Amino acid sequence: MSQLAETYACVPTTERGRGILISGNPKSNTITYTNGRSIIMINLDNPLDVSVYAEHAYPATVARYSPNGEWIASADVSGTVRIWGTRNEFVLKKEFKVLSGRIDDLQWSPDGMRIVACGDGKGKSLVRAFMWDSGTNVGEFDGHSRRVLSCAFKPTRPFRIVTCGEDFLVNFYEGPPFKFKLSHRDHSNFVNCVRFSPDGSKFISVSSDKKGLIYDAKTAEKMGELSSEDGHKGSIYAVSWSPDGKQVLTASADKSAKVWEISDDGNGKVKKTLASPGSGGVDDMLVGCLWQNDHLVTVSLGGTISLFSATDLDKAPLLLSGHMKNVTSLAVLKSDPKIILSSSYDGLIIKWIQGIGYSGRLQRKENSQIKCFAAVEEEIVTSGFDNKIWRVSVHGDQCGDADSVDIGSQPKDLNLALLSPDLALVSTDSGVVLLRGAKIVSTINLGFTVTASAISPDGTEVIVGGQDGKLHIYSVTGDTVNEEAVLEKHRGAISVIRYSPDVSMFASGDVNREAVVWDRDSREVKLKNMLYHTARINCLAWSPDSSMIATGSLDTCVIIYEVDKPASSRLTIKGAHLGGVYGLAFTDQYSVVSSGEDACVRVWKLTPQS
Repeated sequence: MSQLAETYACVPTTERGRGILISGNPKSNTITYTNGRSIIMINLDNPLDVSVYAEHAYPATVARYSPNGEWIASADVSGTVRIWGTRNEFVLKKEFKVLSGRIDDLQWSPDGMRIVACGDGKGKSLVRAFMWDSGTNVGEFDGHSRRVLSCAFKPTRPFRIVTCGEDFLVNFYEGPPFKFKLSHRDHSNFVNCVRFSPDGSKFISVSSDKKGLIYDAKTAEKMGELSSEDGHKGSIYAVSWSPDGKQVLTASADKSAKVWEISDDGNGKVKKTLASPGSGGVDDMLVGCLWQNDHLVTVSLGGTISLFSATDLDKAPLLLSGHMKNVTSLAVLKSDPKIILSSSYDGLIIKWIQGIGYSGRLQRKENSQIKCFAAVEEEIVTSGFDNKIWRVSVHGDQCGDADSVDIGSQPKDLNLALLSPDLALVSTDSGVVLLRGAKIVSTINLGFTVTASAISPDGTEVIVGGQDGKLHIYSVTGDTVNEEAVLEKHRGAISVIRYSPDVSMFASGDVNREAVVWDRDSREVKLKNMLYHTARINCLAWSPDSSMIATGSLDTCVIIYEVDKPASSRLTIKGAHLGGVYGLAFTDQYSVVSSGEDACVRVWKLTPQS
């Protein structure tokens, strides 16, 4: 049996020049946001308490809790809204096709009976309000000519809806059934976010013209604005009210968030500016914020979530971060197997500690993209899409100096000889390159298309897999390699080869969904019929005592085999990662770490089978 022990969540998908929405559960400290097709619910009091909803067919854009916290309405780029229960199994209540384009915001009415959604209508309606259980329209929303970025529902009766968008307008509707009442054009740029105060007396709109305007919620007359003194110097993307309605939090492209005191006459002055920790690069621009009980949450363009305390604004924020893109490789440090390093192709390397979670980013001086990644105690070795292999020294959380070597063609696979990690084997399209440190020892053209490779821990043997499904075994003497044997069993291109920790066996996987365990001395097949995936095998990992082997595939599953038992007595973890599993590692005999397309990292506990 296997059970999910921990999930290290991905961060929200962000987009330059756009705000993103995070929403909170009215009954607890859980917040929800979207990444790709997944909707993540994370508990701010315990960031390892994560659940993921992955039923959308298209990338999701927004998710919101209902007023009683029992349901979530989530929307995606196809204009579909799904309403589902927050408790076990996420049972689907309804699915509606609301708009003909992307939905940018949605809001529940305070009684939980109606939902308003807005976005891009591709020439048709840009805003719709409907009954949550039947989907029938409750009103006509005219008055917008371009994409509507945000909408809000007045939290008290009489109900009102306000919307804003890329046509610089803030529109006000009365109802239900809702109809157009009036429109304001006080902003001179995109209006990014509009929100009613919790007591239903005011609403505020913020815009890319760096202004925030406050209106009366019943009549929609303009009351006042956020003071320009010490105001934002960039577009304001998001705004959120405090629970008592006396303050607002704003997030801006000027890399700061501000807390404003709102007076009764509707004017705001800065109470505190929250500087975002970071290097001050583009990734530190803030694109989302939320005032959730005592937590002030801000999200940067790079995806870092900062948690400030509302009662103590001077306290340094707690940072939560993770990957935004496909996590392509994992490494577990031998000296401390609780430390997990994960890398995604956008060049981000994150350090996780089992039982604690996020423990920091490894910031390299050269932040190049990463295709292959390997790590040993004091060093990480990476290769990107620029023909270079980088060796970066690591001291704790800091990356030191980096050496690079150009190998002349695109690296496809990268392996270190574990006993002498100075020695690295890099495979390219047509052959392999042996490196010692940052020097090329030899470049060998093998005369066939190479797709995967492995080097034995002592560096004396190399196995190379080809497009033709054959495994070629070479012995390494000095700087030359000699072919010893060719093994034929696979029916597709080899995708991954790994030696077992005790070096008595090695395993290989192919794109035709088959894995094979071989005996190293006799070069015979040791475990066959490992044919239980339904798509290409992306990664495989050995348990520390070489008794088990795990394979991860594009079909979202992880399968664990015991070497001494037939392949049919396997253990399958279904749906480990939406979109496919790309990284696998064992941290101890009964813990497997996996990563994948959904940008999450998960730890699975295996219970020994009798």
